[in-house]
Amino acid sequence: MLNLKPVDRRSGLTREQFAEEYLKEMKPVIFTDLMDTWPAKNKWTIDFFKTEYGDLEVPVYSADVSKSGKSYMSPDRHVPFREYLEILEKGPTDLRMFLFNIFRHAPELLEDYRTPEIMDGFIDSFPFMFFGGEGSSVALHFDIDLSHVFLNQLHGRKRVVLFPPEQSTNIYHHPFTVASYIDVNNPDFGRYPALRKAWGYDCIVYPGETLFMPSGHWHYIEYTDSGYSISLRSNESYVRRAKGLFNIARHYVVDKGMNRLMGENWRKMKAGMAKRRAREQDQIPV
Repeated sequence: MLNLKPVDRRSGLTREQFAEEYLKEMKPVIFTDLMDTWPAKNKWTIDFFKTEYGDLEVPVYSADVSKSGKSYMSPDRHVPFREYLEILEKGPTDLRMFLFNIFRHAPELLEDYRTPEIMDGFIDSFPFMFFGGEGSSVALHFDIDLSHVFLNQLHGRKRVVLFPPEQSTNIYHHPFTVASYIDVNNPDFGRYPALRKAWGYDCIVYPGETLFMPSGHWHYIEYTDSGYSISLRSNESYVRRAKGLFNIARHYVVDKGMNRLMGENWRKMKAGMAKRRAREQDQIPV
């Protein structure tokens, strides 16, 4: 099994406590009360979205979203929001929506949440929603812009596994991407021996709770139930913002371009580079 420890759960954290104990240490934490003043906490139910915004056409992604080739990171199809929500209600499904900015279509919803005052640097132009069916999952990755992420769970539960950035080699980071393809639930130590040295965190995020994921932290997400969340991003560092812009440019120019040209062969090359890095770091045998 992987070396995973629980994430702290805290209520009543002050800005000063958060800055000293978690932001400075780049350590994840679950706030149990950061959303308590949000109207969205109780208002944004499935029935509310179906009734008020059910006719919106939304992009839906299956588990093949990161499959190599010309459709890499593209939606499977577009459906009315109501239809997708009804799919979620019926039971397990791998269909997800991510980086969905519903506020472009419904700006009035911006009044239903509050920008946290727990730290500075929140990026108000990027409030994204994430929806997923029971049993669906998000492959291990880190966020390309290197912002801190505050994941606010509104409906259903999520399991989140995190690794700090310094574990990137041990978890076989694919070069030119934000991805790792290890199986968090069934780690293959024979194929990926450096995993024995990796360490991270494991937690369940419940409705009404907020998970702080520090900049660059890898995260794997399972939808324990069908549900959804809104993520808010913060970046108080201009240096980190510049690094994030470089990551974005490299991903779209190099990785997406090579995927279109080489397909699965490009993925195999990246996997080989990831294994070589791990061997060279600690002289791990093949």
